Amino acid sequence: MSNSQSNNKFIRLLNYSGNYKYLTILGMIFSAVSAICLLIPFIYIWNVVNALLAVAPDFSQAQNIGEYAFNAFFYALLGIALNFCGLMGTHLSAFKNEKNMKDAAMNHLLKLPLGYFSNHTSGGLRKVIDFSTSKTEGFLAHNLFDLVGAIVTPIVFLVLLFSFDWILGLICLIPIILCFIFMYPMFSKESQNVMAQYQMYLEKMNGEAVEYVRGIPVTKAFQQSVYSFKNFIDAIRNYGKFSANYALSTQLPMTAFTVSINGFFALLIPAGILLAGSVVDVKFLADFLFYVIFTPICAVMMNKIMSVSQDWMLASYAMESIEEILNEKPLVETSNPQRPKGHSIEFEGVIFDYDETDSDDHILNDISLRINENDSVALVGPSGGGKTTIASLIPRFWDVNSGSIRIGDVDVRDISTKELMENISFVFQNTTLFKDSIFNNVAIGRKGATREEVLKALSLAQCDDIIAELPQGIDTVIGSEGTYLSGGQQQRIALARAILKDAPIIILDEATALADPENEYLIQKAISQITKDKTVIMIAHRLSTVQNVDNIFVVENGRIVEEGNHAELVENNGLYSRMWDEFNQSIQWKVKSEVI
Repeated sequence: MSNSQSNNKFIRLLNYSGNYKYLTILGMIFSAVSAICLLIPFIYIWNVVNALLAVAPDFSQAQNIGEYAFNAFFYALLGIALNFCGLMGTHLSAFKNEKNMKDAAMNHLLKLPLGYFSNHTSGGLRKVIDFSTSKTEGFLAHNLFDLVGAIVTPIVFLVLLFSFDWILGLICLIPIILCFIFMYPMFSKESQNVMAQYQMYLEKMNGEAVEYVRGIPVTKAFQQSVYSFKNFIDAIRNYGKFSANYALSTQLPMTAFTVSINGFFALLIPAGILLAGSVVDVKFLADFLFYVIFTPICAVMMNKIMSVSQDWMLASYAMESIEEILNEKPLVETSNPQRPKGHSIEFEGVIFDYDETDSDDHILNDISLRINENDSVALVGPSGGGKTTIASLIPRFWDVNSGSIRIGDVDVRDISTKELMENISFVFQNTTLFKDSIFNNVAIGRKGATREEVLKALSLAQCDDIIAELPQGIDTVIGSEGTYLSGGQQQRIALARAILKDAPIIILDEATALADPENEYLIQKAISQITKDKTVIMIAHRLSTVQNVDNIFVVENGRIVEEGNHAELVENNGLYSRMWDEFNQSIQWKVKSEVI
């Protein structure tokens, strides 16, 4: 594709249809010819009127009436047939375009690093893919066809305006010129930018709405209102404010456009009366009737141009949203993949930022640490210090700015993504279960897992009580027939998935944070099963869960400020010691409160 083609939005959009784009081009040609055919009957209608007025009042003497009527009917029928065939072609091409665009976006998403999905909500991505492809499909199927007709019609319209009476034609041209003048501000470059902002606010609101709906159980559990979801309510307010301001800004030009487009008769009728004078001219009367019959087409034409122009702006923005996903660069895959020589993990001089920055202050600053194979370690420290970021860099959610991360003495960038994912299991604080059976939710942990293996994994994850309560056991579909699981139960199902995968490296990110005491106890028992003879990285705020790990790294402001086992760190009287004291005080406060 040449640079000029790649910079042309319409050509880029059309290329998603593949070879079907030729059906779109054929449909556009049919639309142009159809528009001409559908205007020709007006000429024959004028011929009929002219023939009748020439012999009035003895209309029986009129010549060629039947021929004119037949020709008018023929061209109208031909225009309708061409319209139908053209729309069939554009629809087939549009459906292929939508499919290819969705396939391209989804296939590219599968290549992106997992870190990309941390910064983009599933609701927002779904809205972009579904809404954008439907907008482009609608534009190619209907609006593009109408656009060609809307372009051809005014050309033929102008020719016909001056073919019968140039003075009446000039009078009819005035409202058309006014329409374009008033319409221009609404479709200028500035207005296109406003439309892009509108779609951005809409996308933000829809994405936050999905996240809010998913969080309703937590909201109800803690008796909170919608205002507890600040991002969602802010998105609604911003969308409402912007929409109101945009509507008010188009009020004057839209009103002027509507008045102009319906102003033909306001000029045509007084002009006809003045020009006719006191003498009845049969030819002038026939011409005048032609303009009276013909000019309403202009209102339809201008409204169509307005509608199609707006739809192109939406389709253009929608395509840019899809291409924004497609332009995201996946992590570079090594051309010479290596296998790890064990399952130790080592950070050496790692510096990392989510976005490029020239600042000396980074998210992670010169992180160096080593985790021996089959050791269990914990990352603790104040919120926002960089614990989750450190853990996320091990499976290449992102690539480091500088430094290196090695698994089994091999840089993670030199390990294939497939190999890397096979060696690591994750259990996050926010568990994701599909609306599918318990069996399929667990079996996704290892391809080809048998029913017996899934049941064993569920048992090791302390899920026997969950399965016993479900109506169809492990075949119960989560979310169907009112079947829902608590946060702690979902976490245990997720642990069963990790147990089944049996990866040599386990990353546990606040796995018990949202669990009640009973579920926390069962989750801890499940974790003891999953971490046997594994290299384990735990992220925890509850320090009681990390007392027995082999090593603890204390992270603050993107740096490792302390390292050692629990006893050593408590004796050091550093940050960990203070955190341990605060943790014990919080437990005592809780116990005293319960006693009172």
